[in-house]
Amino acid sequence: MPASAFDVLLPARPTSCVVFASPHSGRDYSWSFLRKTVLNEHAIRSSEDAFVDTLFECAPEYGAAFIKAGAPRAYVDLNRARDELDPALIEGVRRVGHNPRVSSGLGVIPRVVANGRAIYRGKMTMEEAQERIQCYWEPYHNRLQALLDTAHTRHGQTVLIDCHSMPHEAMDGVARSGMRRPDVVLGDRFGAAASGDVVDRIEAAFSEAGFVLTRNAPFAGAYITQAYGRPAKGQHAVQVEIDRSLYMNEQLIRPNGDFESVQAALRGVIRQVAAIGEGRIPLAAE
Repeated sequence: MPASAFDVLLPARPTSCVVFASPHSGRDYSWSFLRKTVLNEHAIRSSEDAFVDTLFECAPEYGAAFIKAGAPRAYVDLNRARDELDPALIEGVRRVGHNPRVSSGLGVIPRVVANGRAIYRGKMTMEEAQERIQCYWEPYHNRLQALLDTAHTRHGQTVLIDCHSMPHEAMDGVARSGMRRPDVVLGDRFGAAASGDVVDRIEAAFSEAGFVLTRNAPFAGAYITQAYGRPAKGQHAVQVEIDRSLYMNEQLIRPNGDFESVQAALRGVIRQVAAIGEGRIPLAAE
């Protein structure tokens, strides 16, 4: 099993109400897990948000907490509800209604990785699925909520930046439409997860750093944004999806020649985003 559910980097001085999180960058592929999968050690990583944790790990330098997953997404998906169980993978699960994520094999215990490639030969027991949830999903979410609660108590508000990466081809449809291909997609569930003021400031920070942005299409935010976005209560959540091709070779899963320049640009973004709410100035709620 992966060694830890998460790792937290805390600032020396917690001056920011913002919490940064990377739930899909875990890369502790245990020997026992690799024995169970039909995929090789390279293919199993295709759903991973590789290097996203490295891109955002400077957040504590600007007074913000940062939490990153230890277990890989192919093992347990922290951006799914704990009850999004796949009957095609887990024994004893009843199909209840239609959940497109579960149906496509991308439940809390994924059945497939990128391009629909199966992870396992057969099914797993409910006991094994629940063990992963109890050992990794629950601790991650408990710690994430604790970080948000602490920030809210200290600053009177909190903002969660849920950090992800997207395949380059995810924006092919936009490129074909004649628009500039976005580098970054901000997801606030069409205003339900964060106030417009918060999202505007995040967008401005990325734009100033030279990134092309769009909102909510094709990624409006998944479980984490939906579960933690409570703008009326002063808890905002925004999902950030960054085009992987900007900083890595997607086929080799290695940093490319632009990695350091993208990392430097994001440092400026992180600095500005971490400054949201400084001075206890209330953010508008919607």
